[in-house]
Amino acid sequence: MEEKSVKYILISGGVISGVGKGVITSSIGTLLKSIGLNVTAIKVDPYLNIDAGTFSPYEHGEVFVLDDGGEVDLDLGNYERFLDVTLTRDNNITTGKIYKEVIEKERKGSYLGKTVQVIPHITDAIQEWVERVARVPVSGDKVPDVCVIELGGTVGDIEGMPFIEAFRQFQFKVDSKNFCNVHVSLVPETSGTGEQKTKPTQNSVRELRGCGLSPDLIMCRSQHPITSSVKEKTSNFCHVKPEQVISVHDCSSIYRVPLLLNEQGVLSYLIKRLDLPQISTKTQHYIHQWKNLADRYDTHHREVRIVLVGKYTKSQDSYLSLIKSLKHAALACRYKLVLLCIEADDLDEQCQTENPVKYHEAWQHLCSANGLIVPGGFGARGTEGKIKAIKYAREKKIPFLGVCFGMQLAVVEFARGVLGWEGANSTENDPNTKYPVVIEMPEHNPGEMGGTMRLGKRRTIFKQDCITKKLYNSGDFVEERHRHRYEVNPEMVSELEKHGMQFVGHDSEAKRMEIMELKGHPYFVGVQFHPEYLTRPMKPSPPYLGLLLASCHKLDNYLQRGCRLSPRASFDFEDDSGDDEAYSSELSSIDESPTIK
Repeated sequence: MEEKSVKYILISGGVISGVGKGVITSSIGTLLKSIGLNVTAIKVDPYLNIDAGTFSPYEHGEVFVLDDGGEVDLDLGNYERFLDVTLTRDNNITTGKIYKEVIEKERKGSYLGKTVQVIPHITDAIQEWVERVARVPVSGDKVPDVCVIELGGTVGDIEGMPFIEAFRQFQFKVDSKNFCNVHVSLVPETSGTGEQKTKPTQNSVRELRGCGLSPDLIMCRSQHPITSSVKEKTSNFCHVKPEQVISVHDCSSIYRVPLLLNEQGVLSYLIKRLDLPQISTKTQHYIHQWKNLADRYDTHHREVRIVLVGKYTKSQDSYLSLIKSLKHAALACRYKLVLLCIEADDLDEQCQTENPVKYHEAWQHLCSANGLIVPGGFGARGTEGKIKAIKYAREKKIPFLGVCFGMQLAVVEFARGVLGWEGANSTENDPNTKYPVVIEMPEHNPGEMGGTMRLGKRRTIFKQDCITKKLYNSGDFVEERHRHRYEVNPEMVSELEKHGMQFVGHDSEAKRMEIMELKGHPYFVGVQFHPEYLTRPMKPSPPYLGLLLASCHKLDNYLQRGCRLSPRASFDFEDDSGDDEAYSSELSSIDESPTIK
């Protein structure tokens, strides 16, 4: 039986990086999924690192973790959230991975003594990797129909040239009817006149065509919709029809991007260009669901104020999945999220001495919070500021969620503030502490940093009925993704529990503490895993939903109603039964509290 052909869509970029290729890639995949196709996605990162695991958050934003433990670029998180698929570490290709594979083959003698070169050996390895990964099921057990590939960086970057050459060859290998190129380019506007300039796009496309790839669609990223004259000019100089020049201007939310592309005929063009079958008859319903989502995002006016205390707050990409989780939960609660990010050091006494204005502003923001979240992180910097914020939330009964390191610091604060264990700490920050309430996991190898943490999806078993269990629909266990080297010291758990800190979830071997709750507090929850990695726009992560519900004073009523969420609050749009309206109505009926100040 002949294997079916996978269709490939390459998304390249020009002028500058960071203009939204990841969102455009995800949006194209979403449109293809709306006609019933199985879609997978690959991100190509031309850097030499094997993976993103050792990056500073200020380099490339957060490190996104997959089910298989792969530490990958944050764009794969966008793909999973938009397409509701489960990707693997192989869906993120780096120069480091390709060269490592080729060098290992050379050492084994796989090339039979030939001179190993960029062409053909590196370019062949790239093509083979793409073809292999494109056929791996990401939703159920069906081989994907379409593979969208985002090429990181911009055309002309020296480190990306082997990939450009590989895809130049690849378009002939798979046949032109199975391959098309979408090029994303910036159309800047002059500050004085507001005139939109096409010259950068012309140069970018010229360079791309000089490398042997000719774009089928040109996505013009701009601040405002591009004018018809700009579209005509781009068409004339870039060798495409005017209808193949797409305006992708700034939108109120990223959920409007699939709608924007669909309005300009992108889906119709791809169906014709790649001869795609239209399997689903519910395409308009699927698109309508996205419109409802975008409309809810734009029309909610009641505000809920969440404060994030972290150490990488200068760039929101450092906490991208976490922020998406908060936004998804706020949408479900029918509230507009107001997120205030506080640098943890600004809450410490040292800042009060060095910069009292910054110190008082930070505390003013914290005191205005309806809810508090302390995310993961590494190292001692900012630790004491986070602990002070956690103490404030515990004593003032402010809804709190601690994620990974945030949970560990909640345990440290409780040991100090309630048990009176002065100097209690994590051995990561104080190896000689008298009260090591957080310790390094025995199997961690401190000799190597990359890929040595406890990574990937793992099972957490609930020990007893609790708020978190109810939020997870009262199952006996939950499976979430992890990324950590340290854990709560199991030898000190019994003493902590005597004083009201409950460890309500543990790993499958009952050795590691996974979920913590505090008695007598409206919502004080810590989780060792990272639930933000599995959030979806219409299916928010349960711990984050709990935080937002508690912050909006809706949690008690929600729990009393059995934590019912519509099964259609997800990407399963096979039934046009109006469940989305029921879902919205159900959530809105849970304690219609006034705007929170």
